[in-house]
Amino acid sequence: MSDMLVKLYELPAIAPVLQRMTAQGIAIRHPQPGDQRAVLSWVKRHFGKGWLPECELAFRTVPAACLIAVRDQTLLGFACYDCTAKNFFGPTGVVESAHGSGIGTALLLTALDRMKQAGYGYAIIGGVGPTAFYAKTVGAVVIEGSSPGIYTEPLTGSREVR
Repeated sequence: MSDMLVKLYELPAIAPVLQRMTAQGIAIRHPQPGDQRAVLSWVKRHFGKGWLPECELAFRTVPAACLIAVRDQTLLGFACYDCTAKNFFGPTGVVESAHGSGIGTALLLTALDRMKQAGYGYAIIGGVGPTAFYAKTVGAVVIEGSSPGIYTEPLTGSREVR
């Protein structure tokens, strides 16, 4: 999967997207430190353990380099940034029952806006699956030759060197 590049200085307006979330009773916010266990457990349950190291890293900053979508104390989605590497967006996911609600767009725009406010001019979306979504939503373009990019196989254990 290739990476994609986004011009943060040309992001669509975020206010209308967040207003739609509010109308649905959904809050897009940073998790509190006490939310860490619940968020990590939820990510593992819905998306597997592969994204846990990046999500754990998100909680090492204040505020967390992560956003969550919550309705009635129920977690519906998450988005991390500056975790895989500086200036990278992801991982991100929305629970299947909430697909099509606009949560993914709200999380994406909010995270990219945070990155813009931090001084980045561009952002990299790493190892993209849904390229059409990112191209349509934020004008992202594929970075040619970026697969596999910075992603390498994780270590599976230690071996003694002789």
